[in-house]
Amino acid sequence: MANLLLVEDDEALALGIEFTLKDEGYEVFRASTLAEGKSLFNQEKVDLILLDVNLPDGSGYTLCKDVREQSEVPIIFLTALDEEVNVVLGFELGGDDYITKPFRVRELLSRIKAVLRRNSHGTSHGSKLVSGDLVVDPSTATVHKKGKELILTAQEYKLLLIFMGKAQVLLKRDEILSELLEGAEAFFDENTLSVYIKRMREKIEDDAKNPQYIVTARGLGYKWNKDVTKEPGL
Repeated sequence: MANLLLVEDDEALALGIEFTLKDEGYEVFRASTLAEGKSLFNQEKVDLILLDVNLPDGSGYTLCKDVREQSEVPIIFLTALDEEVNVVLGFELGGDDYITKPFRVRELLSRIKAVLRRNSHGTSHGSKLVSGDLVVDPSTATVHKKGKELILTAQEYKLLLIFMGKAQVLLKRDEILSELLEGAEAFFDENTLSVYIKRMREKIEDDAKNPQYIVTARGLGYKWNKDVTKEPGL
């Protein structure tokens, strides 16, 4: 079962979450401050982070940013801040999901399972996908541009596969979201999808403001605007 890092300063809430997760078979490392969270992340093998935004010694966004500089481990934000700007900021920094307090235990477990499932792409196999100067190798879940590896989050990688699997086809926003979520309940809407596309463009495009791979059809959706060929994997 997966190892989870819980960073939450509300002790009563943290104890309740920890009990529930352990009862489901997860190993839980618990921290109540930003410093403790950083320390545990560096010491332990972590498969997913549950991260509160408001911590006594700083913002959870800071820890998210630090983690993203060295790892693509999934991060789910736990917070009472449900304003859109905070939600978008969490995704901009590389968060994978966002759950607002108070939440039901069943909902939290569903989110955790969905994110872990989406993150377990490393075992897939198949032909390499080549499009322009991008090469995707499903056997290692790696993406290279002009020979240099690109670091994508689990959702970004899956979104890339969705687009490349339907090259030159106009995809409606709700179609993309449905395939990306696989029926999981999560805070993903059209605005969140726009954030992910923006982040992906910054990584795969030569000029994110003048995209050549993912193009926008205003009011309709998006299209992968280059042909995709398959090459035998290793």
